[in-house]
Amino acid sequence: MSNHFIDVIPYLIEGIKLTLLITFVGVAIGFVLGAITGLGRLSKNKLIYGIATVYVEIIRGTPILVQILFIYFGLSDLMGINLDKITASIIAIALNAGAYIAEIVRGGVQSIDKGQREAGRSLGLTPSQTMRYIIWPQALKRMIPALGNQFIISLKDTSLFSVIAVGEVLYQGRQYASTTFTYFEPFFMIAVMYLIITIPAMLILRYIERRLDV
Repeated sequence: MSNHFIDVIPYLIEGIKLTLLITFVGVAIGFVLGAITGLGRLSKNKLIYGIATVYVEIIRGTPILVQILFIYFGLSDLMGINLDKITASIIAIALNAGAYIAEIVRGGVQSIDKGQREAGRSLGLTPSQTMRYIIWPQALKRMIPALGNQFIISLKDTSLFSVIAVGEVLYQGRQYASTTFTYFEPFFMIAVMYLIITIPAMLILRYIERRLDV
């Protein structure tokens, strides 16, 4: 067996650290943004609904690679905003995941029977209290499978950040390949590294789904 299968691992481990950092921070921010935007998409206020809808449609209608390049290069050229690569990557993941999470939130809330809102009113709760104590907990439970899938998608999307030289898994593997002029072993191990991350994530997600009986 070629030593390159083993020699590339330290490079990829360094990449995994950055991949996980960008994914966890970006998706966490994206969840907050998505929750706010998803509820905005349900608002009866036309301005709030309009802003939320424009954001979701722009992000969902453009490739994440274009979004990455726009955030890193475009903002610098247009507004003189110079972001470091890691910050730009986190913003890209947050904005992209946020748009998709917004639709997950919207669908989750809409899936709750309208009778639940009436029950909240009969208990003397305000609309916001009804959402917080009755609707949201039930909706969040139903969102878990889709949120887990979005996490995995965002994790894999970090591979695109190699275009701005972010040292995530793919970039580190490419650097090793270009240095050693070997390609099969590094790219094979890159795939293995992604599977090492994603398979446990999927198993944990399934376990949570079974526990919550989703």
